Amino acid sequence: MSDTKAAIGIFDSGVGGLTVFRAIRQRLPEESLIYLGDTARVPYGSKSGAAVTRYALACAEIVLKQDVKLLVVACNTASAHALDVLRDELDVPVLGVIEPGARLAVERTRIERVGVIGTVSTIRSAAYQDALTGLAPNLRVFAKACPLFVPLAEEGWTEGFVPEAIARAYLDELKEAEADALVLGCTHYPLLKPIIGSVMGPEVELIDSAETTASVVEATLEGIGLRAPPGNLPSFRYNVTDSPEAFAEVGARFLGHPIDDVEWVDF
Repeated sequence: MSDTKAAIGIFDSGVGGLTVFRAIRQRLPEESLIYLGDTARVPYGSKSGAAVTRYALACAEIVLKQDVKLLVVACNTASAHALDVLRDELDVPVLGVIEPGARLAVERTRIERVGVIGTVSTIRSAAYQDALTGLAPNLRVFAKACPLFVPLAEEGWTEGFVPEAIARAYLDELKEAEADALVLGCTHYPLLKPIIGSVMGPEVELIDSAETTASVVEATLEGIGLRAPPGNLPSFRYNVTDSPEAFAEVGARFLGHPIDDVEWVDF
């Protein structure tokens, strides 16, 4: 693929990857974007690594049929389990969300103590832990699975007593570990930033992998000469494997505006 006007492909297990979609759109407003949410198989976070890899390959096949120039695996769980396989199998550059978040956390920690929160599968994979210590061998990493954060974000329960109580139950041990940077290792979690930040305290920097991934997308496109030309009029397409109406309703909370024309696709 050598067309600078071709789209960037993005896939996730559901709606959470729209935080990555939004960050890329804000950073690269001239780029066309194609999004696929595998809503028929969500959540990936409780699945085995083998199942996640199989789903990721199927998602990639759907997106690549639409002639994209670069693929972003917006799902932390899929990035943890399937990124190497996707890079081996596909003919376009493939970016994940784990390495960008890990790099920023290493840059921002002052005392080499970093927390990571994510789905059960992401934390169990140790992908973030390995990425962080690979970049900084002396780093202390404290990881915690926070599975209830996903339904809270999707239901719009991002403030109030219930999400705060759940956040405290999950995060108190990370606060006691005195990490000064916390990686939000799931694309849903940025919607809960105010609650997470309140529980962790102002001295802890929250690392949003969506924003750092967008910067890596920009650098990659520049490096391979495929950035869209100035003044390009972008298009945006949304595909799901189940329940387009539900995706549009929940996804609007992630993007901050209505989503039109969600298309159903099948594996």
